[in-house]
Amino acid sequence: MSQVAERYASALFQVAKEHNVTLEIEQDLREVRKVFKLTPELYQLIVSPKLSAEKRTNLINEVFQGANPYVVNTLQMLGDRRRMNEVSDLTQAYIKLSNEEQGIEDATVYSTRPLTEEETASISTAFSKSIGKNSLRIENVIDPSLIGGLRLQIGNRIFDSSVSTKLARLQRQLIG
Repeated sequence: MSQVAERYASALFQVAKEHNVTLEIEQDLREVRKVFKLTPELYQLIVSPKLSAEKRTNLINEVFQGANPYVVNTLQMLGDRRRMNEVSDLTQAYIKLSNEEQGIEDATVYSTRPLTEEETASISTAFSKSIGKNSLRIENVIDPSLIGGLRLQIGNRIFDSSVSTKLARLQRQLIG
């Protein structure tokens, strides 16, 4: 993650805190990142040096008109300074600041089927304490190759109780 992205994220986070819109801005940044990910043509157009500053400004205003004005202004500033390639890192840095403020950690749970709200809540409760956080913001990813059980990823830590991993471990023990 670049220092530039961290500085922009820090400045945006301070403004968001002052105006009590930290979560709203986080959601908008996640949406901006999703828009760029789902429409790479738009992203390529916005970062293109061939696009005039005026057209870039108009395009950002048009595409992200429903977003919080602080987000739109930050995108405009990034565009003016030819730093639109920093949007993903800025979003990541902002989320990190927001999570620290709330005592939350992002986690991905891989399962063979969608988890219920109760299962998600109990995973959050069980694992958040072990990593010293208030709660986990869980993204559930369906992965039939697990056969059964769960794989939980929190940052660079992985907790794996999947059947496929247990079978692979058993196979290594039998062969080795």
